[in-house]
Formats: sequence, structure tokens, C-alpha cells
Amino acid sequence: MRKIVLGLAVTLDGYIEGPNGEYDWCFTDQDYGLNEFFTRVDTIFIGRKSYEMTQQYADDNNGEIVPGMPAMTEYVFSRTLKFVKKGAELISENSIAEVRRIKELPGKDIWLFGGASLAEAFLKAGLVDELWMSVHPVLLGSGKSLFYKHKSRIKLTLLESKTYETGLISLRYSIDSK
Repeated sequence: MRKIVLGLAVTLDGYIEGPNGEYDWCFTDQDYGLNEFFTRVDTIFIGRKSYEMTQQYADDNNGEIVPGMPAMTEYVFSRTLKFVKKGAELISENSIAEVRRIKELPGKDIWLFGGASLAEAFLKAGLVDELWMSVHPVLLGSGKSLFYKHKSRIKLTLLESKTYETGLISLRYSIDSK
């Protein structure tokens, strides 16, 4: 079965965006393992807010939502959007059942790109298999927290860690017995 990997940039104090939605704190001076990660995944799950943000970015960057990202099957999760770009699939109902169905399809692993609400729902349902956090050496003090609604304990096992000279630390964990 395919794995769902929650892969995000996060600040040391646990934020995925600043108080005004900014992500200018994210390092972009090198790939920080993204190219290797892209060999593992062929599908991306994305929530409405992240989808809208990435589409704005793509409009200014030759259609790429993430620099260097290869073509992937894209699923957008939203109860409010009525349509998404050509080639993407909108999931607006029965999202947990749909994710379970998609995990059973042949293919590589699935990148859960964002956002926090979608990640929390999938974690609560036991659908996330791995966490891959790029921890940036910055304290924002406020903003959108990645795990803001999580109420129960989840045990993790460290699979890999890598420290970069910029101070960014890449951490990859498996989620133990869901």
C-alpha cells in the first residue's frame, strides 16, 4: 500500500506560516532533499488554502507550484471550491473514504502538502504514515501552527535526520501503530 507523507517546512516554534500568511522565512537557496523526495512520490494531496496559494505562485513561475517538482497526480480537498485546474481532481465529499481508496491504487507514495486542517484530519483518521519536516531555524512567535488541534499522543520513530550548514534540519519520522 502507498504511504502518505506529510512533508512541510516548519519553524522551530511549530508554525507553517506567519501571522499574515507569509512564508518568506522558508529557505530556497538549495533543494534540501526535495529532488530525492520527488523520486518517492507521484501524487500530491493539497487543501484549498494551500491550493490557492500555490496557484498564485505557479502563475508567476511557469506553472510550477514547487520549484523542480515533476508532474504529479493532484487531488485538491475543498468543500467550497467548485472547480480546480485542468488535470487536478477536486474531492469535496467523503474525503477520508476517498483517501483510503487512493492509497490502495498502484503508484508511488503520496505527498500531503498542506494545509494544517487537512493534515490534522488525516492524522486523526490514521491515514498519515510519515512526517517529513524541514525545520527552519527561525522563531515566528505567531502564525498558523501545524499541530494546533491535535488532542492525542502519537508515537513517532525517527527514520532519518539531516543537518544543513544553513541550520535547517530535515527530520523524517514514521508514525507508529495507528
